[in-house]
Amino acid sequence: MSSNTNSNEPSKLTGQFHSAKGTVVEAIGNTTGATSWTQSGQQEHAAGEAEVKAAQAKGYVEGTSDRIEGKYDSVVGAVTGDKTQQASGNAQHDKGVAQQEVNKNFS
Repeated sequence: MSSNTNSNEPSKLTGQFHSAKGTVVEAIGNTTGATSWTQSGQQEHAAGEAEVKAAQAKGYVEGTSDRIEGKYDSVVGAVTGDKTQQASGNAQHDKGVAQQEVNKNFS
């Protein structure tokens, strides 16, 4: 799994954190009757869920790209007799399939 070094990129981990934090803040607001906390918690929860979905969509697209590039390299390797390129392409393709599988439920 790649690390997320760009803070502007969506992150599943960050999204899950904000979703959970928002749920806790909302619960505190509901318990204490503080509507501002309830609303703030709902907003943070929704923003966290949206970030998770965005990170999943991004991961799915990256997986698609890896599948296509890997298939291309595999075919070129097979045609030219370059077994190393073919194996590398197969590995990249399989990585893309796995990445798509992990991120397929983003809708």
